[in-house]
Amino acid sequence: MDVVELLPRLHLLRFPVGQAYLWRDGREGHEEELTLVDAGPAGAGPAIAEAVTALGLHPRDVRRVVLTHFHEDHAGGAAEVAALTGAEVLAHRLDAPHVRGETPGPAPVFEDRERPLHERAARLLPPGDFERPARITELADGDVLDMGGGAQVVHVPGHTHGSVALHLPRYGVLFTGDTVAASPVDGAVMPGVFNLDRPLVLAACHRLAALDAEVACFGHGDPGLAGTARVLRAMADAADAAGAPPGGGQTAG
Repeated sequence: MDVVELLPRLHLLRFPVGQAYLWRDGREGHEEELTLVDAGPAGAGPAIAEAVTALGLHPRDVRRVVLTHFHEDHAGGAAEVAALTGAEVLAHRLDAPHVRGETPGPAPVFEDRERPLHERAARLLPPGDFERPARITELADGDVLDMGGGAQVVHVPGHTHGSVALHLPRYGVLFTGDTVAASPVDGAVMPGVFNLDRPLVLAACHRLAALDAEVACFGHGDPGLAGTARVLRAMADAADAAGAPPGGGQTAG
C-alpha cells in the first residue's frame, strides 16, 4: 500500500485495486481524530493501521470509517479497521444491507468496454467474501458528520443505489467515491465505470460540480488538487453532449 500526503490533513492510501483517504482533525497538544473514507479491499486493515502508526498517530485515533458505497474494493477492509481501531462504520441506508451481507448487492450494468476492465480488476482482489462489520451507522442525504468542520453527506445514486460523496465546505474538499474517476493513463477526469445507472451518474457529476470544491478525491485515480469544480463541470457537460463516455476527459490540476 502506498501512502501519499495530499494536504497537511489529508493522505491518500492506495491499494492494488482502489484507494482510501485518511482525514485528520485536531491540532498540536489536543486529541487527534481521524476519519477514513473507504477502507480498501479485504486484508487492508492491518496495512491501514500500520500507516496510521507511521504517521505518528495511534490506530485508536481512527474514529469513523465512511464508506462511499458497498463494492468490495471500498468496503472489504471496513470490519478489519473497526476491529483494530474501534471505529464506527458508516454507509448510506440503501447500501448498508449489502455491506452487512444481508442481501447481495446488484451487479453493474456493464458497457462493452468495461467488461475486460472489470475482469482485470477482479483478478487483483482477494478471493472469496470479506468480513462484515458488526454494526453500521446508516446515512442519508444532508447528514452532517463531525469531521472536517462539518462534512456534508451527498447522496449520489447511480454507481450504486446508496453511493455517497462527502463535502467539507470549510476546506473545499470533496470525496466523490466512484461517481468520478481519473484515468491512470493521463489523469483525465471522467464519470466512473461499472455503474447501475449511467444517466444518474451524469446527474450526480453535475451535482458534485455545483459544490465548487477546490480539491476532489476520486475513488480511483489521482485526486485533483486545484480547480476541480471547473474540471468536473466541463467533464459532465462533455459527457452529456456525447451521450456516451467521452473519449478524453478533463485533467485536474
